[in-house]
Amino acid sequence: MTAVALSVSGARKAFGGLVAVNDVSFDVHEGELFGLIGPNGSGKTTMLNLISGALKSDAGEIRLSGTRISGLPAHRIARFGVARTFQLVRMLPSMDAERNVIAGAVFGHQRLWGAPARDLARELLALVGLRGREHVPVVAMTYIDQKRVELARALASNPRVLLLDEWLAGLNPSELHIGIQLIDKLSRQGRTIIMVEHVMDAIRSLCGRCLVMNSGRKIKEGDVSEVLSDPQVVEAYLGDDDDA
Repeated sequence: MTAVALSVSGARKAFGGLVAVNDVSFDVHEGELFGLIGPNGSGKTTMLNLISGALKSDAGEIRLSGTRISGLPAHRIARFGVARTFQLVRMLPSMDAERNVIAGAVFGHQRLWGAPARDLARELLALVGLRGREHVPVVAMTYIDQKRVELARALASNPRVLLLDEWLAGLNPSELHIGIQLIDKLSRQGRTIIMVEHVMDAIRSLCGRCLVMNSGRKIKEGDVSEVLSDPQVVEAYLGDDDDA
């Protein structure tokens, strides 16, 4: 069995009286593409925020390749090797695409400067479908292309674990097909990926295992086909609300 890349044990996060993540535990193995799913409001994004350090957990422990990262600030967790994308794209608006990606190389797990960082940025922009658009200001790009830049920036740090927070959201059918192929390509490169996603076709085709959350709790974990056919999971998806 492959080594555990990320281990979450008893994670908990409350906002006042709302418990967004309630005693959630799971392991993700090296090279695994792991799905984190559930209805809106189930706490999926909060879970990613705990892993990336955007939020600090109230209880529990998160370890990256055996090293405890829970409680560390986000920039230190990034240096340890966790990179992510966001539901709402976060750009460096005064910069072009290439410089946005270079920022990921400079400040992430794998630190590159100068020509090596620039060469990597161009390679990754080509990978996500933006060859020839390196010097386009990100504010002049479409939302979909901004998402591609953000993904390239996350990859520029050569992360141990890549967190994708609904990266496929908002894509039209042809873009969705391209996006699924791209994530599959990244997975085949041996990258460890946790993806929060509502597109079930993507979860079915990309992930071997997934975890389902509902109202902050883990309700099911295991093989994708088994999990998605579970009556409790089917029932959970009947009640969509706003995501936590």
